[in-house]
Amino acid sequence: MVYDIRSISQVGTSEPFELQLARGQIPGHRFVHRLGRVPAMSQNTTGTVWDIDDTLYPWSAWNTAGTITVSRADAGDADKDVIITGLDADYNPVSTTITLTNATGNTSATVFSRIDLVRMNGTSVNVGQINVLKGATTVARILTGVGQSLKGTYTVPAGFTAYLTQGAMTIQNGADATGTFYYRVPGDRFLIGHTFEVASSEYSYAFTCPFPLPEKTDIDVRASVRTNNALVTAAYDIILIQNRGPL
Repeated sequence: MVYDIRSISQVGTSEPFELQLARGQIPGHRFVHRLGRVPAMSQNTTGTVWDIDDTLYPWSAWNTAGTITVSRADAGDADKDVIITGLDADYNPVSTTITLTNATGNTSATVFSRIDLVRMNGTSVNVGQINVLKGATTVARILTGVGQSLKGTYTVPAGFTAYLTQGAMTIQNGADATGTFYYRVPGDRFLIGHTFEVASSEYSYAFTCPFPLPEKTDIDVRASVRTNNALVTAAYDIILIQNRGPL
């Protein structure tokens, strides 16, 4: 017996929008899932949910676009490849691969205006910490043995509008915090788009109507922890829709 193993969408029958989006079947649409984790946010401290404890993300380092430098802390990571994805000077998606040949750091030829994700290339993870610097400022980090950055920030690329569909935050058992979703459109300050409380469990929220964020908007998810050394995670889903040109 011969079975037809093609997807139903390939034989003229419709599938749910979300599945078509995930399969790249809807022109001008992209799906983005962002996740961040801060290992140990201190009591009475507010910080971005990313790989560095007790710090707000250093957005000022991106006041101008420029090259970045990737450094390794352990000789065991020598000659490994690191993939950096983000946005170029015009806020268009860009990616580059840097080989860790220099003990003091390797500088990219590619110019970035934002960094979204840093990850190790290949089958091995990093032996020691990997830092990405813009000038003297750390703008991304891969913690030892993790293999990729876990950075709860994002910037909407040029030519797209982002629609935030849902978000979530968790905190370790016995701890509690205030979570805040900040966003900044070009030329403005950071504003609060959503705020909530989370205690010893997960907070999850699905937007009845997706939250629109125009091109070049910066997103920063922060936690204000009231219990010492709390591990916090954050995640959110975005649908990017390409902007239409003049009619």
